[in-house]
Amino acid sequence: MGEQIIPLVDARQRALATPTPLQALPAPGTLRDTRGRPLRDLRISVTDRCNFRCTYCMPKEVFGSDYQYLPQAALLSFEEITRLARLFIGLGVHKLRLTGGEPLLRKGIEGLIEQLSALRTLDGQPLDITLTTNGSLLARKAKALKAAGLKRVTVSLDSLQDEVFRRMNDVDFPVAEVLAGIEAARAAGLAPIKVNMVVKRGTNEHEILPMARHFRGSGIALRFIEYMDVGATNRWRMDEVLPSSELLKRLQAEFALLPLAHSAVGETAERWGYAGADGRHDPALGEIGLISSVTRAFCGDCNRARLSTEGQVYLCLFAGAGYDLRALLRGGASDEQIAGAIAAIWQGRSDRYSELRASLPPDAQAGGRRIEMSYIGG
Repeated sequence: MGEQIIPLVDARQRALATPTPLQALPAPGTLRDTRGRPLRDLRISVTDRCNFRCTYCMPKEVFGSDYQYLPQAALLSFEEITRLARLFIGLGVHKLRLTGGEPLLRKGIEGLIEQLSALRTLDGQPLDITLTTNGSLLARKAKALKAAGLKRVTVSLDSLQDEVFRRMNDVDFPVAEVLAGIEAARAAGLAPIKVNMVVKRGTNEHEILPMARHFRGSGIALRFIEYMDVGATNRWRMDEVLPSSELLKRLQAEFALLPLAHSAVGETAERWGYAGADGRHDPALGEIGLISSVTRAFCGDCNRARLSTEGQVYLCLFAGAGYDLRALLRGGASDEQIAGAIAAIWQGRSDRYSELRASLPPDAQAGGRRIEMSYIGG
């Protein structure tokens, strides 16, 4: 294979023109995009920094020691994040996921969680507040996160084999410390816990069954994620994708699995439960999930918006640019004006990259000018 060139495109500096706020906001809970999809889930990146250098997300050759992270003044403050979250909730959001980078690197993250946990949905219910982490700092922070109001966590873990895990995180971090973080989260009551495994053919596919055996019956849902073409720096190739259909066959060769219904509209994972001796799903044995964003697109009911750490809204994980809300926040715009802008952004949304992937030219599939996952979270 010839030498591959990694495009060094800093998409953080590109922003789409923020639409003019609508004259009248839609009735609460009725906001829809051009494909009829509601806005229900807001993923908030609180930092663009991470202490791992996973090759599929932040490869060292791009994110090296001289990489320029965003300056502190560019980041949204906790108060700005909370204000925007409140406005998104007023438009129908009921789930908040904190992400990064590695969100636990954001100093004082517990303070943000306290502010967000005081918010309520349109019908007065507590929000579903969760956080995705690589688990490296979870053991020391789990109790404080729970006390601040965090409901649950999702931990990224791509192998139980220490050598493989160290190679994939590329900073020689031991898998034992991540497992200790998962146990600390369980002890603190951050549940239900989910573990996400990105499966890359030729790298960690041999860990599929060991991971399933480890988490089966643990009360932790293991989700297998197809290696995705997010961003422009991870050298993604289709031949490194292990389709979920093939992965499922490997699991079914050892375990009896039964299809389960989606737990919520817009859920990304296809759920499969372990069967007990009677042939029915045994909740004590738990379940696995398959996230097939490459081979089985779920754009049709995607209800997620993503807020970057510097206040840009992205309408798709594969987007190339976002809409700048920070300018409105810091320019003196009223709540109604900002909410109107958010509503106009969502109502103009037509994104469905995963559905179109196969028909796109090779340069678009290979990365193009898409934003990096480390900037807007997974």
